[in-house]
Amino acid sequence: MPLELLVVLLLVIATALAFDFTNGFHDTGNAMATSIATGALKPKTAVMLSALLNLVGAFLSVEVALTVTNAVVNLQDDVGAPRPELLGDGGEGLLLIVLSGLVGAILWNLLTWLWSLPSSSSHALFGGLVGATIAGLGIGGVNWVGDGTRLDGVVGKVILPALVSPVVAIIVSGVGTWLVFTITRGMDEKRRERGFRWGQVGSASLISLAHGTNDAQKTMGVITLALIATGNWTQLHAVPFWVKVACAVAIALGTYLGGWRIIRTLGKGLVEINSPQGMAADASSAAVILASSHMGFALSTTHVATGSILGSGLGRSGAKVNWRVAGRMLMSWAITLPAAALAGAVMWLVGHLLGGLFGALAIFVILLAAASLMYLHSRKSTIDHSNVNDEWVENVTAPRPLAATTEVADLIELEQPEGSRA
Repeated sequence: MPLELLVVLLLVIATALAFDFTNGFHDTGNAMATSIATGALKPKTAVMLSALLNLVGAFLSVEVALTVTNAVVNLQDDVGAPRPELLGDGGEGLLLIVLSGLVGAILWNLLTWLWSLPSSSSHALFGGLVGATIAGLGIGGVNWVGDGTRLDGVVGKVILPALVSPVVAIIVSGVGTWLVFTITRGMDEKRRERGFRWGQVGSASLISLAHGTNDAQKTMGVITLALIATGNWTQLHAVPFWVKVACAVAIALGTYLGGWRIIRTLGKGLVEINSPQGMAADASSAAVILASSHMGFALSTTHVATGSILGSGLGRSGAKVNWRVAGRMLMSWAITLPAAALAGAVMWLVGHLLGGLFGALAIFVILLAAASLMYLHSRKSTIDHSNVNDEWVENVTAPRPLAATTEVADLIELEQPEGSRA
């Protein structure tokens, strides 16, 4: 393999693992926010448990890994091999599309983390790939609806699940919460809280296992596609073992980091939650996510978990739901796909304009610079395990990460507690 192509491949692998890492800390709240909010688990214990189970879950299945890229973009043929017209330069054209899409996804993950918004890492990845593919191959490069024989493409794999999964999770969690409080109506409140905290530990653990099973595979699929395109892997229906290990470790490390901003929003900002509600929400999320993984359906765990938490508030009489926070979440969900697509397309244009290895390196440098700026900005309002459960305070806005994003930030700015500011 030419040295230039090898370096580009290594950049793709490193960027894919970086996306997996952001996926981990971005989605920790999906599993552990309710357990941390109710005190069922201490914050550091919760993220450690979630990280270990994400690690294990990543090895349980490869169904999603084998379908994730072909679900939304036409980079592969019917049997999973890269399209021949993308391999004329040794696969460098395909690698540039994948690299650009990954960078777009990471940038959106980091931006929504900075704003404390639980957006979908899955949709960020799909959006980044779609945008880079449109820029590189045109509209025809995107698999919009599939062949019509089954739910597929952007509509079937992304848009419809985004609309349906939160609704299903809200209904399941709402009914479950109502049943829990109906059955335990005569029980002493302290005993009920104590018992359901143990139940929360089990159900939250199941979500973490399911998250590793579902989300880590998406990165496995992207890396495997890059390896096939460059001739470094030939099995179209299997994932190299080292890829499984690398992706599992990356998502576990990201999960352990915590993603405290998003944990706080889900645990304290959306619903006033107690242990019975938390267990009902976690059990509902785990059931929906595990079912989707078994069917090879690349579902957004964020949409499911948020819907379940919201449902737990609706299912309990007298519970408070913060509809302002819920509205900001919905807005971020709506713009995730187009925002990540725009970022992916811009990255491809930069890489294509500069060309070859220099273009790929430029994209990678842009990613490092933007990530560093957002991290430094986050230090102005630190949220970690020590203040993640502080009382939620409205009308205190989070700092805006970049001047260029002021207008968007104004639309979805999210309140942060005064006690969390450095």
